[in-house]
Amino acid sequence: MVRYRVRGGNALRGTAFIQGAKNAVLPMIGAALLAAEGRTVLRNVPIIEDVRRALELAEAVGAKVELHEAERTLVIDASKLTSPVLPAEIARRFRGSVLFVPALLHRLGEAIIEGVGGCNLGSRNLDFHYLGYKRLGAVVDEGESVIHVKAAGLTGAPLYLDTPSHTGTENLIMAAALAKGTTIIENAALEPEVLDVINMLTKMGARISGGGTGFIIVEGVHELTAVEHRVMPDRLDAGVFAMAAAITGGEVNLVGASLEHLGVVRWKLEQMGVEFATDGAVLNVRRDRPLRPINVITDTYPGFATDLQSPIMTVACLADGASYIHERIFDGRFALAGELNKMGAHIEIEGSRAVVHGQTPLTGTDVTAHDLRSGIALVLAGLAAGGETVVSPGYLIDRGHHDLAARMKALGGDVVREISSTS
Repeated sequence: MVRYRVRGGNALRGTAFIQGAKNAVLPMIGAALLAAEGRTVLRNVPIIEDVRRALELAEAVGAKVELHEAERTLVIDASKLTSPVLPAEIARRFRGSVLFVPALLHRLGEAIIEGVGGCNLGSRNLDFHYLGYKRLGAVVDEGESVIHVKAAGLTGAPLYLDTPSHTGTENLIMAAALAKGTTIIENAALEPEVLDVINMLTKMGARISGGGTGFIIVEGVHELTAVEHRVMPDRLDAGVFAMAAAITGGEVNLVGASLEHLGVVRWKLEQMGVEFATDGAVLNVRRDRPLRPINVITDTYPGFATDLQSPIMTVACLADGASYIHERIFDGRFALAGELNKMGAHIEIEGSRAVVHGQTPLTGTDVTAHDLRSGIALVLAGLAAGGETVVSPGYLIDRGHHDLAARMKALGGDVVREISSTS
């Protein structure tokens, strides 16, 4: 069992290197499987657990992968896919397994996803992926523990997403790229990661227009070729390190972060008293004044990212006054509030709304990470708390942040990742 041990009291100062984007590299691994010849090279790959699970899945279907960790470079040879089965032991731990379905449909004519039967479909919000496959001509059979998608060939069609999911958008673009004819995707996601995936697919030979407009047109082509591509920086990783500087009253230089990609998060942090300055490719973040309270409403991009709602809830605990948070994407995010209250915070939850009563001093204790984002938020809380905070399970944090303890230590943060033999 992995856990993170954090001792607070130090203002973070120095330089942090932002990792490659988790939400771009995972669909890119799926896209690499569309190339029937050659080897795809991905650079600036984050060395995180979700990437390792994706590579296990790629190997399970027959691809050859080489992850060069020191160089953060991934080489994928998908010239011989051998199995349409996405095994349950991996698929259960990796929600992104659905991103492999388009390649399996085009290359092998079917995809079999184990461990995600109909009882889980709605809760995992994957139904519109499968409805999209059906619209393109696939047959979807839903069993209790297996979903079987079959297609002799896909044909372009008009598609509409009820919510502009970035995973759903990327998935249907990949399915449409090798389909016959034209596919139109309305209400498509606008995230920068979607645009980066489109850039890679375009290099591979796909014909895609309308990225970033919400109305994407894909003209099907006969084949896609292996390419080399550099993964964009992770705006969520950048947001976390910006908030680490904010909550500790420090000053951090973020190498590789894009101020533009932070969007509304930047404006909300500025309202709290955080200062941003760009110096070429380096983003400087500092906070040397008292934190002010804010109002936050999460929304799809370019709105406030739900993935950064948990960290900013933590920062709001130290603000001078009450902050109001309306979570419009995932109600489950509020599981964090109970853990922060254990540390001395005063957070009230009513439905999809939270009131964070600051300014409350935080005290270290043992807390539980309910998901990746609450886990990293509790590490931030530990950086600002008195005494020692132990966050577990740490595996959830490892899913999304590369070498977190070392990067925090480089800034003066007392963060240790340790493996315990007991749960």
